[in-house]
Amino acid sequence: MAHDFDLHAPAGANRKKRIVGRGQGSGRGTTSGKGNKGQQARSGGKTYIGFEGGQMPLYRRLARRGFSNYPFKKEWQIVNLGEIEKRYENNETVDAASLYKKGLIKKSAGPKGCPVKVLAMGSFTKKLSFRVASVSASAKEIIEKAGGTVTVDQPAEKVKSKKGKNNG
Repeated sequence: MAHDFDLHAPAGANRKKRIVGRGQGSGRGTTSGKGNKGQQARSGGKTYIGFEGGQMPLYRRLARRGFSNYPFKKEWQIVNLGEIEKRYENNETVDAASLYKKGLIKKSAGPKGCPVKVLAMGSFTKKLSFRVASVSASAKEIIEKAGGTVTVDQPAEKVKSKKGKNNG
């Protein structure tokens, strides 16, 4: 069964390619729409953000001061009890691996992954055992009231040795 559809792009959607530098008669010859001389008329004539014409830029003149916690920032993956209620059956174990399989967290919470925190948003009635990195106090209360158990796993963190005078 063949349909006779008249499919086409809306007016003005497809434009002809602008061809420059093809002689004076083309309307876009000689300088090819780049004006007269100067850096912008040259090929590769671009500057970077913060460029001040060769003068030492402001971001290099000012001293770097202060402390940024960004490299040490700890990101948590949040899961609400209401979402767990929908996806789990009674007597199941809720841990990072099962949360990942059920699509409640995006990254697996391994040694390099983001730890999981359970919050008390939504209704919860099922008897489940939880093994996650963190549970809010109100969520823990709700889980235990429903007959479940909570075990908080501490993610393995690097321990720095402090070498001082007496430590050797």
